[in-house]
Amino acid sequence: MRKQYSSFGEFYPDYLAEHQDPACRRLHFAGSALVLATLGLALATRDWRWFVAVPLVGYGFAWAGHFFFEHNRPATFHSPLYSLAGDWVMFKEMLTGKIRF
Repeated sequence: MRKQYSSFGEFYPDYLAEHQDPACRRLHFAGSALVLATLGLALATRDWRWFVAVPLVGYGFAWAGHFFFEHNRPATFHSPLYSLAGDWVMFKEMLTGKIRF
């Protein structure tokens, strides 16, 4: 049975522990960057069909990292909102150098 988290602060250290492989983190980073690019494309072209690609791009890259490199179950399956927040906090921390690529 999975641990129940009472806050994001409690969840995030466990989230990071599930992302120790650099290849997994890089795939998460690429997926998040492509999500931003896809959202920008949707806004720039005013073609809202691009929004369909957003979860496919984001989750596709992240889940590939888990299945092929970390060999664990993505946190999305048990804590979807905290996991989404964790993706963006980790993305920011990778951008700022707090977490290594």
